[in-house]
Amino acid sequence: MSTEQTTATTKSAGHVIVDTLEAHGVKRIYSIPGESYLDVLDGLHHSSIENIICRHEGGAAYMAEADGKMNSVPGIAMVTRGPGAANAHVGLHTAWQDSTAMVLFVGLIPFEHRGKEAFQEFDPQMWFESGAKRVMTLDHASRASEIVAEAMFAATSGRPGPVIVGLHEDIIKEQISPELHPNIPVATGGMTVEDWKALNEALQESDKPLFITGGNDWTTEGAEALTTWLEEHNIPAAAEWRTEGTVPFTSPSYVGPIGYGRPKPTYDLLEETDLIVFVGTVPGDVVTDGFTIRQNWDRKNFLVTIDPSLRGRSGPVSHQIVAKPDVFVRDLVRMDLAVKDSWKEWTSRMRGEQEKFAALPSAEPAEGQARMDTLMANLVQSLPEDAMITLGAGEHTNWAHRYFPTNSYAAMVSARNGSMGYSVPSAVAASLNYPGRRVVTIAGDGEFLMNGQELATAAQYGATPLVVVMDNQEYGTIRTHQERDYPNRVSGTQLKNPDFAKMAEAFGGFGVRVEKDVDVPAAVEAAIKAIDEEGTFALIHLIVDQRVKAY
Repeated sequence: MSTEQTTATTKSAGHVIVDTLEAHGVKRIYSIPGESYLDVLDGLHHSSIENIICRHEGGAAYMAEADGKMNSVPGIAMVTRGPGAANAHVGLHTAWQDSTAMVLFVGLIPFEHRGKEAFQEFDPQMWFESGAKRVMTLDHASRASEIVAEAMFAATSGRPGPVIVGLHEDIIKEQISPELHPNIPVATGGMTVEDWKALNEALQESDKPLFITGGNDWTTEGAEALTTWLEEHNIPAAAEWRTEGTVPFTSPSYVGPIGYGRPKPTYDLLEETDLIVFVGTVPGDVVTDGFTIRQNWDRKNFLVTIDPSLRGRSGPVSHQIVAKPDVFVRDLVRMDLAVKDSWKEWTSRMRGEQEKFAALPSAEPAEGQARMDTLMANLVQSLPEDAMITLGAGEHTNWAHRYFPTNSYAAMVSARNGSMGYSVPSAVAASLNYPGRRVVTIAGDGEFLMNGQELATAAQYGATPLVVVMDNQEYGTIRTHQERDYPNRVSGTQLKNPDFAKMAEAFGGFGVRVEKDVDVPAAVEAAIKAIDEEGTFALIHLIVDQRVKAY
């Protein structure tokens, strides 16, 4: 270790930053290296933190955001100034709209060069403040540990979200005391006596109660406790768009997803139910179909969220309980209610609708072009209980919403801001977090090429996701809107694609191209065999007809 970075009584600020991240439980970071934060990279050289070197700042930011969804510690990304920071911005928007705890460290120009339009200079505050919880810059080396502790706290306190920390390349080289700032505890809230009484009374008065789970601020234990309580009381739960798995897919209380492209039974739920308890989320744009459903002020809605501002909500608020989901559930399970016959009938009916909706199609191939229905039928039958799915954006995701068995919290990791390019990076992050676990991602052909190069990262670090590329040669979601508003005038949505299977092989993984439905079962079997026996990632390039939808 260079004596410039440490002495007997001091360390460089960059090394102290790494030490502080270690003390906060950070296991890995995702980065694109830059000369602006070399001292932090040097600190990572001897650290227990694994540094995942990515191929694009957008991919690194997506991986960190996905990491924040899966863990109680914020996801960490590191990029350099100017262009690097600009490329990472897409991951910040995802973290902001999805309420994901994430910290982005951005290397900056030397402190003395500020305001001179130096090479790659930009103003972090001006760039990021509208889409981040806090934007901080380390201007005094002695505050290095404090700034990191504040950033980790800000990302996780209240409604989680992204935080930016700017690091001047000369400041982080200065020698400072190695003493670390202590971790700052996060308030978790909880039900007051008044909250408990109000919810108890509302449930007893209700004949058709419904819980809606969402957000990323859960633990596996909290999700399991809620599921047990719901099942004991015959009360149904739906999942906010792209957050399935908090209440398991197989639970008799789970009644389906609510969001864009929702199946009609869950569409009708919001108007039919006489009480909704939103846990970890609020009735926002997507849940209420563009602020149109359940907007009458006489509706009864309980909102359980640690965010007192209720950012993003619409419609009536009967009562807010300021609590993180796990703490709310801790208090809820002490509520022992007499189960009504109406609850049993209501839950049974809606569960029946969900079971019909999620029933697998035939695994037997049909004649002609390859079909996603056939792939999903063969894939799902092979999945272990703890399988995970990651998703970006597009109509191809609806096959997962309909059929993929999400049976635990964080079994679905997705971008609820509709961000394309999220599928492969999030699958890499999931596989690194859970080695040996079956991680599947479904990408559209348009989405895949936005960050498909992160398969090189998968190969470098031993991530083993199964990537399904549904190739319908178009930006399908936009084509659907186009056909609605401008029928028979297809413009700007059609694509010509390369052989994605050959790309996968070039990156060091297994690839198979499937054009005919009869070849689907063998392709699924071969891809899974490659993952399990060769320890590599696998990609199925499925060529499908246009305009075929999951529902």
